[in-house]
Amino acid sequence: MDFNMKKLASDAGIFFTRAVQFTEEKFGQAERTELDAHFENLLARADSTKNWTEKILRQTEVLLQPNPSARVEEFLYEKLDRKVPSRVTNGELLAQYMAEAASELGPATPYGKTLTKVAEAEKRLGAAERDFIHAASINFLTPLRNFLEGDWKTISKERRLLQNRRLDLDACKARLKKAKAAEAKATTVPDFQETRPRNYILSASASALWNDEVDKAEQELRVAQTEFDRQAEVTRLLLEGISSTHVNHLRCLHEFVEAQTTYYAQCYRHMLDLQRQLGRFPGTFVGTTEPASPPLSSTSPATAAATMPVGPSASGLAPPGEAALRLEEVTPPASGTRKARVLYDYEAADSSELALLADELITVYSLPGMDPDWLIGERGNKKGKVPVTYLELLS
Repeated sequence: MDFNMKKLASDAGIFFTRAVQFTEEKFGQAERTELDAHFENLLARADSTKNWTEKILRQTEVLLQPNPSARVEEFLYEKLDRKVPSRVTNGELLAQYMAEAASELGPATPYGKTLTKVAEAEKRLGAAERDFIHAASINFLTPLRNFLEGDWKTISKERRLLQNRRLDLDACKARLKKAKAAEAKATTVPDFQETRPRNYILSASASALWNDEVDKAEQELRVAQTEFDRQAEVTRLLLEGISSTHVNHLRCLHEFVEAQTTYYAQCYRHMLDLQRQLGRFPGTFVGTTEPASPPLSSTSPATAAATMPVGPSASGLAPPGEAALRLEEVTPPASGTRKARVLYDYEAADSSELALLADELITVYSLPGMDPDWLIGERGNKKGKVPVTYLELLS
């Protein structure tokens, strides 16, 4: 019990001494030991690394999970060391709704068929998003979080200890300075003609006491200086390790870019496949009259090399038998022609297709070997391929 009380009193005394030294430094009443410029630069770089790592980590979490409630839930599961429950992505949820809508509205109708195809594409997009989130969390977020929760906590602990060692050192310097000043004052030669010679005896005794106090203060200063130097070296080595942290974060950043590239490439392929199924080719949208790509004469080699491929052309998607088909030589069959009402505007992708306007009536028929998603449409003297999904067959 006595030992604990002594330790408690000693700790309280050290804390009080540090508090006094810190307060006097803030008011400019005490000198402080300054660190060298290299050490200050290491501290500034470490603080900058920590701050930007936190910002990048938080914003990446927002990118991967925009829902703040879901992020809080995942954070609580991680703190409780419990497995985060599986969650469907937005794309998968949309695919589920579209599939249910197609089933209820009629899977055989043009709208139902399109809903089913889009639902399958959205489901693949959702699966690709899930893989991207998993890869980014493991290869990018986890290393950043490990740095903040591991290495940075160690650095912060050693920096606080270094601050305490510096306060102890400066307090010892101030104590030694005061002791030397008191000793110098006490050793002043007294006046022997003074009517009170007793002052001489008192002055000599005080001089001896302050001499002992100076020796004790010098001993404490040497110990404090040694502890400060040792702690400064430990902290400096940890701060220099920030360079290794940068190298590790650089590797993780490359892996994050690779995962994101793979994800967007998968999305691009899935959407190209969906456009092909719907008869909509890149660069061919309703109301768009511009060509899918600029003329070759206006495209520089550098621009062409950097341009993302826009997928196969319409002619490349046609069946082999249909590719050689010349529409002007096609004659409608004696039977099998039907009337159809156009549901939406459709801009022809090339000369082999027929442009459509919503609510107009056209004659349609099929030819042997044609893609079942396409028909031959006629309007007056014009004829061309038309997508089935844009038509409502009447008779």
